[in-house]
Amino acid sequence: MRALFVVGAMFLAQPVFAQSNEKYTGSNVDVRTILSFKASDAAVQKMLPEGWEVNSPAAGPSKGANLGLSLIDQVTVQDAEGKPATTFRGAVFTIPAKKKGTDTAGTMVFTGLMSPGGAPGAYGVYVPAKAKVEREVETEADGKSTAEEKWEFKADDGSSIEVKIEYERGPALRSKVEAKVFSAAKPEFYRIYRFEQASDVARSTANGVDRVGKISVKGTGEKLAPLFDGAQQLISVTSISWYSRQVYLPGS
Repeated sequence: MRALFVVGAMFLAQPVFAQSNEKYTGSNVDVRTILSFKASDAAVQKMLPEGWEVNSPAAGPSKGANLGLSLIDQVTVQDAEGKPATTFRGAVFTIPAKKKGTDTAGTMVFTGLMSPGGAPGAYGVYVPAKAKVEREVETEADGKSTAEEKWEFKADDGSSIEVKIEYERGPALRSKVEAKVFSAAKPEFYRIYRFEQASDVARSTANGVDRVGKISVKGTGEKLAPLFDGAQQLISVTSISWYSRQVYLPGS
């Protein structure tokens, strides 16, 4: 996403390249729906670790957004040796962030609700949740295609997120992206994502695009309620019909 939004890790995108000293840790193929918001600046800042600040995109479909929600339905996962691994469904919450006084910037994951087995995850911030995902696509004789989605994640600690959305599908843009994603729990830790995706921006307030017919977003819990208090503004909605990612750890 710093083209991302339109992308699955959202907000920061760079040219794809490889480094010989990086450690490859695995790959995955997902279906994703990405939402970006302008939420309370004070509430968002509280989710960042000391020394970090919000770094909203200055251009692109998610211009001005300070909060991201990635809804993830994994199709296949492989470990570093290419062996199949467990797939998960998840709702991952991120902030476009920058370390104060430095050029270090990227996407920061501060929490997430993940189907059993997916928590606490590599970033150490996910909580286990019961996950329910429904997606339906209807294509009419004239070629018009409409998608309806329902995502529900409920954790034992009272945290939950529910998203219902209906939108008209448009042509998807194929792109290659590189993203650096940090952990709010341990900000010195980050992973490097290199992925290809087919993304369809169904809504962008910055670009004047809106093919979203209906949408509702409800969040509860200590971290989510202050962000989804009804005052948040939906900046963009991106449907990613396929997302193929390789994951690396930085070299020493």
